[in-house]
Amino acid sequence: MAFFLTVDGGTESLRARVYDTNGICLGSLAVPYKTNFMSGSRAEQDPADWWDNMITASRGAIAKANINPLDIAAITCATTCCSVVALDENGEAIRPAMIWMDVRASKEADEVLATDDPALILNGNGKGPVSAEWMIPKALWLKRNEPENFSRAHIICEYQDYLSFKLTGEWTASLNNVGLRWHYSTDRGGWAASLVTSLGLEELLDKWPPRVVAPGDVIGTLSAKASSELGLSPKALVVQGGADALIGMIGLGVSKPGQLALITGSSHLLFGITDAPIYANGIWGSYPDIVYPGRNIIEGGQTSTGSIINWLGRLTDESLDFLTLNAKAAELEPGCEGLIVQDHFQGNRTPYTDPLSRGALVGLTLAHEKHHIFRAIMEGVGFGTRAILDAFVSAGYNAKEITVGGGAATSDLWLQIHADTLGLPVRIPASLDAPSTGSAVLAAYGAGHFSSIDEGISVMVKSGRLVEPNAANVKKYEEIYLRYLALYPALKDVLNG
Repeated sequence: MAFFLTVDGGTESLRARVYDTNGICLGSLAVPYKTNFMSGSRAEQDPADWWDNMITASRGAIAKANINPLDIAAITCATTCCSVVALDENGEAIRPAMIWMDVRASKEADEVLATDDPALILNGNGKGPVSAEWMIPKALWLKRNEPENFSRAHIICEYQDYLSFKLTGEWTASLNNVGLRWHYSTDRGGWAASLVTSLGLEELLDKWPPRVVAPGDVIGTLSAKASSELGLSPKALVVQGGADALIGMIGLGVSKPGQLALITGSSHLLFGITDAPIYANGIWGSYPDIVYPGRNIIEGGQTSTGSIINWLGRLTDESLDFLTLNAKAAELEPGCEGLIVQDHFQGNRTPYTDPLSRGALVGLTLAHEKHHIFRAIMEGVGFGTRAILDAFVSAGYNAKEITVGGGAATSDLWLQIHADTLGLPVRIPASLDAPSTGSAVLAAYGAGHFSSIDEGISVMVKSGRLVEPNAANVKKYEEIYLRYLALYPALKDVLNG
């Protein structure tokens, strides 16, 4: 029996897990790290914490799994995307990493979009937006505002690539990350050289890792130093992973055209798989080969979803009694007695790509109570997901079912509302740890236990349950959804002045 170590480097902590070849998690440990928030929409982490936590979490997970550490055959990491770090020749950070939620480079993001470079086709068919979270805007900000650090940087990369270097001593970049957020494309010859050159960033091309590795491919074996620090065999393979949400697609078993993956949490990410490229207004992508060879990924997203529920808790100055709220909300008819929520509390990512749009509660009466608002938020989020799905359909992508991972997958009410507002069956796999399960599949594939990622999915990703849409509720929501859609144009002039 071979075993695989997975690393899930999230926003608040790093979790290591140990899996066997059947996809069973044998041991797990999470270790938190600190994020420093500063004015100007800045959020930074110390990359040394990432590595220290990986050592602690990995040793702890292996101990809980009660296996011989030397039996770990391969390691794969899934990490936050757009956590950008500048490193010296020895792989030590020159400055703290600007993590994904750091959006100080908003001005630079606008300038990237203004170049009108062909590489921007993946940003809403060239219409945008370009996010301040992404690599190129952050690198441009670094050159302008910290020129000494930019000049000193031997490599500018991401969380994922930092761990790969610490593990192997090899400078590599994940095809998943670079194809998703660095404007790299296997269809267009690789790096977006003309884009960075037009921004006066041509030296960035020499600061990016020289080798791009696809998910599931082997980067190398553990270096002597990493082997000693982790207590693992120097023969253990390091297999390329990628962005946590995208590796989560594998862990959800979403691998075929017509399938959709919905990754839930504070926000929603929606990913579909296509055989042919799709570029259209209101969606991001398509991204070729970034998860599965020969397949494309299209993307949509909602900025605020679970975070609106958290907002409701803060607003009422109390922790929400979810058991009671869910029970009361489940008794309500669709539409919450005339209450509709526009879910744009931090703007709209897709399909409107409007950062100035805002949330709204419309139809309030004195008869409405907390559980009405609670359910209306869920319905508004469901309608926002439906709007993205409609944009996919307009672009030529028709989904047959949707598979959900993350926080919403633990709530029967959220799942049923999503099924009813979308009019699609909602599938929930047996394991909700999608990024880690996906990493385990990649590790096993890279170590030669499966002939393809798809074969790995068939063995290691266990089927769960299916939530079918309620036909009567689907019909009711169709009319309410039209009223939801009318809110955005009606409120846009009011909110934007």
